Amino acid sequence: MIELQHLNKSFDGRQVLFDLSAKFEKGKCSFVIGASGSGKSVLMKTMVGLVEPDSGSLSFDGRDFLKLGYQEKKEVRQEIGMLFQGAALFDSLSVEENVAFPLRMFTNWTKEQILERVNFCLKRVKLENVNALYPSNISGGMKKRVGIARAIALNPKYLFCDEPNSGLDPVTSRVIDELITEITQEYQITTIINSHDIKSVFDMSDHILFIYQGKGWWSGHKEDIRKTGSKELLDFIKASEF
Repeated sequence: MIELQHLNKSFDGRQVLFDLSAKFEKGKCSFVIGASGSGKSVLMKTMVGLVEPDSGSLSFDGRDFLKLGYQEKKEVRQEIGMLFQGAALFDSLSVEENVAFPLRMFTNWTKEQILERVNFCLKRVKLENVNALYPSNISGGMKKRVGIARAIALNPKYLFCDEPNSGLDPVTSRVIDELITEITQEYQITTIINSHDIKSVFDMSDHILFIYQGKGWWSGHKEDIRKTGSKELLDFIKASEF
């Protein structure tokens, strides 16, 4: 579980996050939604350790990340998988080399052990016999699946997905949604998804955090989202459906 308590963050005197608290549970897909500029990206960067908040706490299964030493923070980071918006594959590396990248960086495994893990992860995302291909040789949907394979290579406890359906057609988007859901449940990962895709929110979310002007405005289950009396949330949902 990831728990945030009273996070605040400012840049050059402009506050972006205001006293934000939230919980994200193990084995569930939690969505962070909100308008552009609401603070979603800053929140995600804070949770993966790229941005340090001005105050508050950020806890990974009871470990307050902000109070950990360098080595302890490194250990937590190794438990984090990240699926970037554009897949963020290395163009000069093959599919196999892309998935192997975190294994070579963070483990002392042999070449044989790395290859075995790479092949397992590629098979898990339904991509076999593509090891030698390069990002320029595969489709956008395949790139996202390679990105997921790389994200789970280190068997993470926490998976962060930034707009996983960006640039994909509706059919491929559903494939990615199903894959993320399956992996989350199968490996009991704490998965957090930053998304504008309202269909994905209603199809696959277990928990939703709506951020409005840097504040944790509403959180709850998708079945309750239309029952809320929050005008800001309902206006966002209606606007996002068209």
